Amino acid sequence: MEKDHPKSWYAATVDIPAPLPELTGTVRCDVCIVGGGYTGLSAALHLAEAGLDVVLLEASRLGSGASGRNGGQIHSGQRRDQDWLEAQTGLDNAKALWRLAEDAKAHLYALIARLGIACDVRPGLIIADHKPGYVAHSHAYARKLNEVYDYPDAAPLSREELRALVGSDAYYGGMIDRGGGHLHPLKLALGLAKAAQDAGARLFEGSRALSITEGAKVAVTTAKGVVEADWVLECGDGLQDGLDRRVDRHVMPIANYIAATEPLGSRARDVIANGAAVADSKFVVNYYRISADGRLLFGGGESYTRRLRAHPGAFVRPYMLKIFPQLHDVRIDYGWGGLLGITMTRMPFVRKLSPRVLTAAGYSGQGVMLAPYFGMILAEAVAGQLGRFDLLAGLPVPAFPGGPVMRWPLLAAGLTYYALRDRF
Repeated sequence: MEKDHPKSWYAATVDIPAPLPELTGTVRCDVCIVGGGYTGLSAALHLAEAGLDVVLLEASRLGSGASGRNGGQIHSGQRRDQDWLEAQTGLDNAKALWRLAEDAKAHLYALIARLGIACDVRPGLIIADHKPGYVAHSHAYARKLNEVYDYPDAAPLSREELRALVGSDAYYGGMIDRGGGHLHPLKLALGLAKAAQDAGARLFEGSRALSITEGAKVAVTTAKGVVEADWVLECGDGLQDGLDRRVDRHVMPIANYIAATEPLGSRARDVIANGAAVADSKFVVNYYRISADGRLLFGGGESYTRRLRAHPGAFVRPYMLKIFPQLHDVRIDYGWGGLLGITMTRMPFVRKLSPRVLTAAGYSGQGVMLAPYFGMILAEAVAGQLGRFDLLAGLPVPAFPGGPVMRWPLLAAGLTYYALRDRF
């Protein structure tokens, strides 16, 4: 992982704090957290505010992983829709998981307001269907959210209504979620880091966790130090791959990419008229939005290795032009990639790995809204409040087939099949 924040439009539009020290020597605490993204930083904040002694270890810079590189979109619900959840867990649990996700969204907005994090929050999320056969389901799903889940913010969009909002002929209809939205993800991560530090959490950068040993205390070893703690929270998501096989069997990193255009000026409203974020229905989803300074931030394309592509802007550009061919003359100013953790079912992997080691990971692209809340849920579990933790721990998240050696090629083969299917 990089020793600093990767070059991106996000990193170029924030004041990056000075590096924090690396862990050296032996440190003792109540809770050791591995990973300085949304989950770990939120857990550190909530635990420190509750009076616990917290040490957080980040391998690189705080927020430099998926939390500081993602598309910034705030979706409603879990990563899988309510139809899937009903089939897998039953209606009552599906409703409980919807309420939990709505609580997570409210928690995110309340946290931003309480901490005064200026992260460019804007409302609205459009789901755009790239196949005509998907539209009837999207319209029925919007009505289902209204009627079964008492959610008034979802509404169907005809092709004409969607075309009036999104300047592309690539879509046939869809739905709008007025309760969703988007934000500047790195500003959010850095705001959480400052709040956690202000609350008394001890944060260390450049301190990759190399091993976890469980005994009377749980010991987390880094290159130059050891943390001895009563509890360990593993919050590294896809970037902690290799630390704990119990997590690695269920969570895998894949690479995703974003390009930022030059400022579009008056053309921005011709791309997205209402300033909402957009995600389409492709298996390898295109997701995009207009930034606070009028750029199109367009996410598209994946790769199924740990190694990021050398020229991400050039990689993303064809995906962008397929949706917006009218932008053929627009310059790409920034391009970047990053690793995110996915699971087999695309549901989060929340588990008690042992009596004193907990994890929350595998958000599969839904981390902006869920991860800060799940950090709070981990803090609750440390305090013995297990209601929400146990609900999440019951989600079906099977191990990837093939073990550590074969899971990568098997995953790549499967995901490539679905990506190719999207073209037809």
